[in-house]
Amino acid sequence: MNGAASRIDWLAKLQHFLQVLAFCLAIAAIQYAFQPDRPYGPPAVHSLLIGSFIWAIVDIGRHLFPSSADTGWPQGAAGVGIVVAGIAGGYTVGNFLGNQICLDFGLYGGAPVNKEADLRNSILITVMSGIVGSYYFYSANRRAYLERKMGEAHKHANEARLKLLETQLEPHMLFNTLANLRALIGVDPHRAQGMLDHMIAYLRATLDASRAATHSLQAEFDRLHDYLELMAIRMGPRLSFELDLPADLAQHPVPALLLQPLVENSIQHGLEPKVQGGRVKVSARREDGQLLLEVSDTGVGPAVSDGKGFGTTQVRERLAALYGDRASMDFAARDTGGARTLLRLPLQS
Repeated sequence: MNGAASRIDWLAKLQHFLQVLAFCLAIAAIQYAFQPDRPYGPPAVHSLLIGSFIWAIVDIGRHLFPSSADTGWPQGAAGVGIVVAGIAGGYTVGNFLGNQICLDFGLYGGAPVNKEADLRNSILITVMSGIVGSYYFYSANRRAYLERKMGEAHKHANEARLKLLETQLEPHMLFNTLANLRALIGVDPHRAQGMLDHMIAYLRATLDASRAATHSLQAEFDRLHDYLELMAIRMGPRLSFELDLPADLAQHPVPALLLQPLVENSIQHGLEPKVQGGRVKVSARREDGQLLLEVSDTGVGPAVSDGKGFGTTQVRERLAALYGDRASMDFAARDTGGARTLLRLPLQS
């Protein structure tokens, strides 16, 4: 019994009790509407007391029995029995106490109390109201259970979708790098060898990071450094880069491989089409309680890429799957030339 009581949500019980009181007052008002020549006090007192005891026996007493996972109510005979016991017990106790209160305070106003018709009506109203109220709370519990299950299913679907996005992203980066390596082998085998060494180191770090959904910003920036060194071998002096990570944000968790597609987009669509190349800068900072991650370049700007390429699309979808509307991604031209991608993520404490 103690174990069951410890699992009771008393705030929810209070909400249920207030609903029951409102329901009881509505029943009393309906009775009064059909018998306006009689005082409102007696039906209100009886209705409130009978309804309260029925609610207490059924809604609290059901926790003494094993309950169904999808409704929170006892199954089989126990479920029916608790409702029958609640209606019978609530009527007996509530009617007795209500009668005493009405007599003590003179609420009957001289009207007959124990007529046969009054007794039949009182029993009929109690039975119907008890069944309707019990079914209402039964249905509410089942609806809440189904809503929780839908939320869990949505979460699992988002997780599966995120894993699919990650498995698509890694081959995309690998194929681009291998294509660059193939082109370099024919013109500069020595640089191709260095590029291959960097790619092996990068893939090793990527494999380690793939075993977790998130890692620190420091790990993310380290991987970006490996990737940019890899690209610098192929592009030579046409590519320079800067990584700006404040020390107080180094251990902040972020989704693995989040920024690399944006850096790749800057190089492929911003710097490579530009004869003299350019510079890529990746930075992190706090602003208004959010984590801001920015990837900017001095390339040809959004005229070549509108921010809807494979990599940027994957980043948008990952943010939506992980954070919903708590994160955003903005892609735009820079005032000084080139393009800028800005991510806003929740800043966890």
